[in-house]
Amino acid sequence: MSSHPEPRERLIEIVRQASRESSTMAVFFHTRMAERVGLGATEEKTLALLGKRGPLTAGEIAAHTGLTTPSVTGLLDRLESKGMVRRVRDSHDRRRVIVEPNQERLAELDQMFSSVQEAFHEMLDIYSDEQLATIADFLIRSAQRTQEFMAAQWGKQEER
Repeated sequence: MSSHPEPRERLIEIVRQASRESSTMAVFFHTRMAERVGLGATEEKTLALLGKRGPLTAGEIAAHTGLTTPSVTGLLDRLESKGMVRRVRDSHDRRRVIVEPNQERLAELDQMFSSVQEAFHEMLDIYSDEQLATIADFLIRSAQRTQEFMAAQWGKQEER
């Protein structure tokens, strides 16, 4: 038997290591970008979640992030005190409280990330449409797998 890994095994290992490195760099990057506007990384990513999904309840934020309810309450208190979000009563169910992002502040954050987005767009120009479809499929499946792992690992929010 050869001591050299098969080409596919080697490629899988390269993808695995590159994914870990990309994840690590993304955490560091978002932490630094958040610090520039006086936010923590979790605060910045929660704002990104609200920007993508729209207004959510605290429970929905907990379900998406994997944070406990008390942690989300503290997180929202900090974001609200910084003028990044506001809590409003649901017009259909006054018992429900919805967290709305401050759209002006979200636009400021988007502007900060625009040069990075442009650089990634340029990088993607070297790939064919077929390659981009494969990359997109991998990233979508990776995010889904991570969400599944979080749900299996920590269960539903009510169980905590």
